[in-house]
Amino acid sequence: MADEAAYREASDQDLLARHVEGDPDAFGELVRRHRDRLWAVALRTLGDREEAADAVQDALVSAYRAAHTFRGQSAVTTWLHRITVNACLDRARKAASRKTSPVDDTERLEQLLEPHESASAPAERNDLHRELLKALSTLPPDQRAALVLVDMQGYPVAEAARILDVPIGTVKSRCARGRARLLPLLTHLRTENGSGEDSKKAGGGRNRTQGTSVPPAAGPHDAGPSDPAAVKGGGGRA
Repeated sequence: MADEAAYREASDQDLLARHVEGDPDAFGELVRRHRDRLWAVALRTLGDREEAADAVQDALVSAYRAAHTFRGQSAVTTWLHRITVNACLDRARKAASRKTSPVDDTERLEQLLEPHESASAPAERNDLHRELLKALSTLPPDQRAALVLVDMQGYPVAEAARILDVPIGTVKSRCARGRARLLPLLTHLRTENGSGEDSKKAGGGRNRTQGTSVPPAAGPHDAGPSDPAAVKGGGGRA
C-alpha cells in the first residue's frame, strides 16, 4: 500500500469515497477493518463455514460494485453489515420458514443458558457454541439474523434495525419469537449441567457471573479468513 499509515488513519467513509474515485487500495483497507465481524455474523447466521465464506464473498463483491450508491445516511459498517446479512438471508431462505406466534419474552439468548455458562474449559465452551449454532439453524432466517446481531454480536436493537433495514419493533418481535423457539431446544443444557454446578456451591442458586454473554466462537470455529486475499472480490489488493 502506497502510504499504509494514511490509509489506517482515514475514516471508513473517506476510504469508500477513495474507492469510488478509483483508488485501488482503499476497499482492501475496509475489508481488513471489518472482515472479522462480517465473518462472525455470517458464520453464526448460517452455521456453516463454507456457506458463511461464500456469503461474505458475495457481500464484499456487492459492496465493491455498489459503493457509488452509498449516500452516507448510515455508517459504512452498518451498510456493510446490511449487505452481509442480506447475502446470508438469501442463502438461508432455501430452508422453509416456520410460522410462529408472538411471544412476550424479553430474556436475552445468553440467559437461556445461565447455569452452563460458568464453564470455563475451552472444550466445554466449544460444545456449548456448537449446540447453540445447531439450535439457531432451526429458526427462520429473519429471526436468526436478529438474534445473532442483538444477542450474540451485542448490537443495540436500534443499530440492528438499521442493519436489517426494518423497524425497531420488528427486531424486538423477531428476537422474542426466536428466543421462545430456542428455549425448548436448549433446556437440556440447563437441566444436565445446572444441578451439578449448583451442588458445588454452598447455598446453591445461580452461578452465572454477572455480565457473562453467550460464549464467542472459539479458535478455528469462528475465525474468519486471516488475510484479505482469502476473500475474493474484496477490491484493491485484497
